[in-house]
Amino acid sequence: MRIYILALNEVFDTGLSTLLDTLHVANDLASSAGAASAHFDVTVISVRRRVRTSQGFSVPVMAATRCEPPDVVLVPALGAKMPETLRKALERPDVADAGAVLRKWSDNGVLVGAACTGTFVVADALLLDGQSATTSWWLAPMFRERYPHVRLEESRMVVSSSGFVTAGAALAHIDLALWLIRRSSPTLAELTARFLLIEPRSSQAVFAIPDHLAHTDPLVERFERWARRRLGEGFSLSEAASAVGTSERTLSRRLGAVLGKSPLSYFQDLRVERAVHLLRTSSDGIDVIAAQVGYADGTTLRALLRRKIGRTVSELRTPYG
Repeated sequence: MRIYILALNEVFDTGLSTLLDTLHVANDLASSAGAASAHFDVTVISVRRRVRTSQGFSVPVMAATRCEPPDVVLVPALGAKMPETLRKALERPDVADAGAVLRKWSDNGVLVGAACTGTFVVADALLLDGQSATTSWWLAPMFRERYPHVRLEESRMVVSSSGFVTAGAALAHIDLALWLIRRSSPTLAELTARFLLIEPRSSQAVFAIPDHLAHTDPLVERFERWARRRLGEGFSLSEAASAVGTSERTLSRRLGAVLGKSPLSYFQDLRVERAVHLLRTSSDGIDVIAAQVGYADGTTLRALLRRKIGRTVSELRTPYG
């Protein structure tokens, strides 16, 4: 399988190296996994003659204009990690040139993948319109505002759709590489993950910080503060709207636009976040914790934890489980 990694200037060092290392480890392990025919021919390319990482290291690259279409092209993250710096980075001419290359190859059937802020490069090329995708959890509000025609599923670690695959934040580059390896050999992907000490993780939700997302919008932030004071009580949309000084319709619309959630769904996210904190920092039983976050019993909370973040109570008792 011929794979190009399209590196732009100030590429995220870890993202680039993770893709390279994971794919090369898979090549080394292919025979051991009984998948000798699975081989990943990886080349780093760019739309510029010289590329430096965000930490200033020089990256040897091949010119994209001189390359034949690959089977797969992957876009690692840009070093810009926050909305303000990312917006400026996306205005660069090399990003537009990369988008043109990606559109051309995509039209020829090339699978396009990206992780973290690299998903913005693909979305900026209008390739993800009408598709499902994920991105860095803390950049979801910016992504949703900038690309309203993309079906964003930011809680998921990897999302594949027709001709595209996207992965979440930072170290989700390794999930992207493992997803690609799994297409050739599930056994090889599992062995590679074992050698790299990577456990299965289908969701970013356990890592997300809800109040960080809320602070992108004043109205949503007011709702978040109100909600945190009432996690142990029942939810009322009318009371919430009154407390933050707006209408129910406006509150629902703003949360939908910024977070892609209804007020009740976000209220539940805050309950889950609080429950996870208590599970990790206290010895209280699940029924006691459930009562503290507004649920009648531990059974309901257990089901919600599995549905929202894909973790069991025993896994959450271990930090970052």
